Amino acid sequence: MVRQVAKSFTGSHFDDEALFAKIAKEITEQGFSINPAAMPMPLITALHDHVMSISDDKFSAAGIGRGNRFTRSKFVRTDEICWIEGDSQAGRDWLAWTQSLQIYLNRHLLLGLFSFESHFSLYSPGDYYKRHKDAFKGEANRVLSLVLYLNPGWSAKDGGELVLYPSDTESESLSPPALLAAGLSSETKVTPLMGTLVLFLSEDFPHEVLPATRDRYAIAGWYRINTSVSDRVDPPR
Repeated sequence: MVRQVAKSFTGSHFDDEALFAKIAKEITEQGFSINPAAMPMPLITALHDHVMSISDDKFSAAGIGRGNRFTRSKFVRTDEICWIEGDSQAGRDWLAWTQSLQIYLNRHLLLGLFSFESHFSLYSPGDYYKRHKDAFKGEANRVLSLVLYLNPGWSAKDGGELVLYPSDTESESLSPPALLAAGLSSETKVTPLMGTLVLFLSEDFPHEVLPATRDRYAIAGWYRINTSVSDRVDPPR
């Protein structure tokens, strides 16, 4: 695979206040927020150029679970990932931007978000991630999931949509007629077009990634609470 050389991004004066406010409002009202072309374009371009410069050997097969529960299963998912550690200018700018969002959400929603982890993901043609949740109630510390797409010129025929299923919390409290009235009986599909930002409550929304016909790049990330105790430090991942 041939990738372009990354360009340096030195920061943006883009005003994120309106975007952060929209995200906070929609997370409060419906548990998810979908934002096409809402982020600073210089940052998106820098992240795209950077991921295209990463050598193939830096990507590894993705798995499920954490720590001693970590496993790899091609039945569940077939994508590859590369963790963002802040060792590039684009990575540092990305982590700074997500920290700004974290501060805003903690201030306005009192979520207690403690840390953030993220990785680049690569879905080659035919790759998928079957329906799953990023966290289960009472068993994990991921609170808010985030996805940013890095695919210019993506069209419907390319596939690779994120399918976001109705919140289990909403579904459990409503009868079938009420579900229909609330528009919760069908899934929401998100086209992975460059610059689209998606956030949703990790414990509430099952989701999957459908196969694509071309390479599909994204960043997947999670805001987490701190579950460290006196005899065990909870690592970022």
